[in-house]
Amino acid sequence: MEGNIKSQLTKDEAYAFRKRWELVNAAEIEELRRTSLSKKMQQLASLMLSVKELDWHKALSEGESELRERWNRLRMAYHVR
Repeated sequence: MEGNIKSQLTKDEAYAFRKRWELVNAAEIEELRRTSLSKKMQQLASLMLSVKELDWHKALSEGESELRERWNRLRMAYHVR
């Protein structure tokens, strides 16, 4: 099959491809709905530890001031502290 790659999908192939991904997305959403809050908190804690271990803190904090400003504008617009 190598070297025999089509450059375009047919309409039916594209439809089938999209339907498969819709099924994958639906399964993922259902899995997330069934995940307990405790498990979600464990996953969040693990991600937060990974930020430090992988030295991503600087990259993640680059947009922090812009994000804080957006939240402040939203709070002001909706009169929330």
